[in-house]
Amino acid sequence: MPLRVIITGSTGMVGEGVLLECLDSPDVGEVLVINRRPLGRQHAKLREIVHGDFFDLAPIEAELAGYDACFFCLGVSSIGMAEADYRRVTHDLTLGFARALARHNPGMTFCYVTGAGTDSSEKGRLAWARIKGATENALMAMFANAYMFRPGFMKPSPGQRNLKRLYAYLAWIYPLGRRLYPAGFCTLHEVGRAMINAARKGYSRHVLEVPDIVRLAEA
Repeated sequence: MPLRVIITGSTGMVGEGVLLECLDSPDVGEVLVINRRPLGRQHAKLREIVHGDFFDLAPIEAELAGYDACFFCLGVSSIGMAEADYRRVTHDLTLGFARALARHNPGMTFCYVTGAGTDSSEKGRLAWARIKGATENALMAMFANAYMFRPGFMKPSPGQRNLKRLYAYLAWIYPLGRRLYPAGFCTLHEVGRAMINAARKGYSRHVLEVPDIVRLAEA
């Protein structure tokens, strides 16, 4: 049975890459994207909800039932943000969304994009890493099938429209980096494929670094 998948953050680089992989995959039958602004993309598999306030899901919560997986790609940079503000839009927003999904889909797979260097102990020096670690730990306590994705430098997929400027400037680095330091470089095709495979068959670890992402994508 093809997967029914929810994706957040599809107007950003990571979420768009994951979305393209899902739309292209025969393992995914339906994709619901939830965004603050319109995606501007049409596809037979695709349904979109535009919802401005992710802290108040009551108006759309009934539409979240009946899904096999959530690929949570929504996130912001901590640069220039106060710790309390970053915690609110990273930890609190993510867990509020996850609780709403768990009420309707307790057995679903929840894949969360964090980042290399996330602090699982929640005690390190870097605030962003502690907050991401606390978010990971709470999600793994909430869902039996929760997978934390910690990609490093990601090569965008063909057809992407929403690219971070840094990635556009540094695209030439990817082939060299993949060859010299494969533990730090993957593609968004691999991230999306690994999420689909996590939802289909699971994985032996719940925190996935780049080598795990590549391995699971090839499974």
